[in-house]
Amino acid sequence: MFQHRLSEAAVIVAAQFDRVLAGLDDLPVTRAMAHATNGGKRLRGFLVLETARLHGIGPDRAVWPATGIEALHAYSLVHDDLPSMDNDDLRRGAPTVHVKWDEATAILAGDALQSLAFELVAHPEVGSSESRAELAFTLAQAAGARGMVLGQALDIAAETAERPLTLEQITALQQGKTGALITWSALAGPRMAAADPTPLAHYARALGLAFQIADDILDVEGDAATVGKATGKDAEAGKATFVSLMGLEGARRRAEELVQSACDSLDVYGKEAETLREAARFVVARRN
Repeated sequence: MFQHRLSEAAVIVAAQFDRVLAGLDDLPVTRAMAHATNGGKRLRGFLVLETARLHGIGPDRAVWPATGIEALHAYSLVHDDLPSMDNDDLRRGAPTVHVKWDEATAILAGDALQSLAFELVAHPEVGSSESRAELAFTLAQAAGARGMVLGQALDIAAETAERPLTLEQITALQQGKTGALITWSALAGPRMAAADPTPLAHYARALGLAFQIADDILDVEGDAATVGKATGKDAEAGKATFVSLMGLEGARRRAEELVQSACDSLDVYGKEAETLREAARFVVARRN
């Protein structure tokens, strides 16, 4: 069921991107936006759609924040790949935006995708003005200096730090860099429905950390052709990761513990949340 709904979410989000981007002028920057939003697992969009479904909200409403979070995620990847950041040539098995076009186009495409994200989550079809305002407000928090950008800044600072980060510091870093947007995605459903977000907040925190540990494992064991981006860069840079601090087996065990914690958090929803449980198991079993 999970793979079906993940694929379904990818189709829904891709179609929405096509509709939205078709309304923009045909320029290099808009073509770069389309390139940046093409492909990927759409896990964040899936979480929005699935948690909305769990609260009785259909895809006609949920597609807007689902596409919005994917736009914001795409912006973060475009900027993360820039020469001044990670300097990557490959993303999702295709040339990165600054390689396919140029650095200025990549910066502008990322800026435009970030703005588009807030336009989409605040769209009138999402629902009440209160729910749209909360989605936009919390997305700003998750994306900025309290969340993803904070995590990115801590990651950059770690590259020149005199001492490698501790496990506690890496955990805090990744809760911002990776976990903040995953958490926002999982809480979109209850926020749209004005429901208690607590169970899904616990689920999302565990899921986000498990996701990053799995990424660290893939950076060691994966290959670029399968993963879709360069691997082994953390080790080459001497960066502390979950794997370097815990070892491969220790990291795997911790990821499995987090998956179990995520699944346990969903008990209140019963069988209706089985797809979300499958999503947590997928996070640590994926190969890209």
